[in-house]
Amino acid sequence: MHFFDNMPPFGDSCYPPPIYEGYEPPKGKSDFAPDPSDLMLTRPLLEEARAAKSALAGLTTEEKKAVLRTMADCLLADTQAILAANAIDLEAAQDTIAPVMQDRLRLTEGRIQDMAKGILEVADLPDPVGRILSTHTLPNGLEVSKVSVPLGVIAIIYESRPNVTSDAASLTFQAGSVCVLRGGKESIHSNTAIVAALHKALEQHNLPKALVSLVTNTSRDSANELMQAVGYIDLLIPRGGASLIQTVVNSAKVPCIQTGTGICHIYVDGKADLDKAITILNNAKTSRPSVCNACEVCLVSKDVAQDFLPMIREVLGRKRFEAGVEPVELRLDPRALEIMPGIPASYDDFDTEFLDYILAVAVVDDVKEAIAHINAHSTGHSEAIITEDPVAAALFTRMVDSAAVYVNASTRFTDGGQFGLGCEMGISTQKLHARGPMGLEELTSYKYVITGTGQIR
Repeated sequence: MHFFDNMPPFGDSCYPPPIYEGYEPPKGKSDFAPDPSDLMLTRPLLEEARAAKSALAGLTTEEKKAVLRTMADCLLADTQAILAANAIDLEAAQDTIAPVMQDRLRLTEGRIQDMAKGILEVADLPDPVGRILSTHTLPNGLEVSKVSVPLGVIAIIYESRPNVTSDAASLTFQAGSVCVLRGGKESIHSNTAIVAALHKALEQHNLPKALVSLVTNTSRDSANELMQAVGYIDLLIPRGGASLIQTVVNSAKVPCIQTGTGICHIYVDGKADLDKAITILNNAKTSRPSVCNACEVCLVSKDVAQDFLPMIREVLGRKRFEAGVEPVELRLDPRALEIMPGIPASYDDFDTEFLDYILAVAVVDDVKEAIAHINAHSTGHSEAIITEDPVAAALFTRMVDSAAVYVNASTRFTDGGQFGLGCEMGISTQKLHARGPMGLEELTSYKYVITGTGQIR
């Protein structure tokens, strides 16, 4: 049920003016408001984005879905232009970023088809805006309803992966919000081509292009401006490496959500099916090591370490080498080194998101020691236990404090599309407002609507 189905569209007047317009900070409180000159690069774009909110608020659910379907069509129609732009980015990246990171940047016809499919999946999901989340009637007759509403303007600062551009645009649009996209310089040509395709869809429906805005200045100044844009940006989401995320979390004056750094663990229990375990570990580590849900640490129970550690070396090492693909470098703790030779792990290896063909391996006594290790070293992203013991599985899922906890499955499933959310805005590793894959519901807020018959207090 949607509260707004029969209501007129909201105008921009429903939103308070930015603090920059006529704002005079109280004496001694100047630090609470950024100086207007701080927004020299992005302010015009942000003003247009803010003004575009009313056009989106006036669309019905079916109108939004129609726009999204056109976005998918335009993305596919512009495939060759997008690939040509991506080729420019890839050529420039040859000497600047590692090959495994170049894979995150690379687009193919198949990946563009997946991007379009993601938009269509978002269009097929229920509209998250205007839902009555709860309602109750007070003793005085007032009816109190909790209603989902758009967040407003959502900015995303991200690196490398151009598919984030279409994912973010479709999710924010369906959630009733305007998006401001600021990708990295390594993907600027790809992002520009993708946004150009999305703009064609908006124009076909007579909507302002500012509903999907791209910051084309990729200097640090533009990122800093977005972090300071109080009154223009309602939510800022960083997607990328640990350095980017930490910079945004530490520096932003606008609300932000911490996402993505994934030091993901797989624990192979003493009662694990070892054939199942090696298949899961191989997938979690090697299917796409450059993403945040890839496994970075494998913990092995001492009860199966003698059998399982050689399986790791065989499947992730020798067999990959013989197949002509990059083997996984194993960094072993002292207990693992007693069982097989390898590279000694430093303490930092268990606190590193490698995003590469590197795996830290440690031997632990039991599930309790594995849980303690994970809670001490994890970033709160995704962890898995491989076991046939329901007691160990129950203890693991109850005691491990991460956004996604698996039993007998790969951590690579931590993804909005895999969870049935369409595409995703990112993986939140914090606990307030949103946790785990951020889909449509996580991109809305709510307000209370109170209906009376003349009551006064």
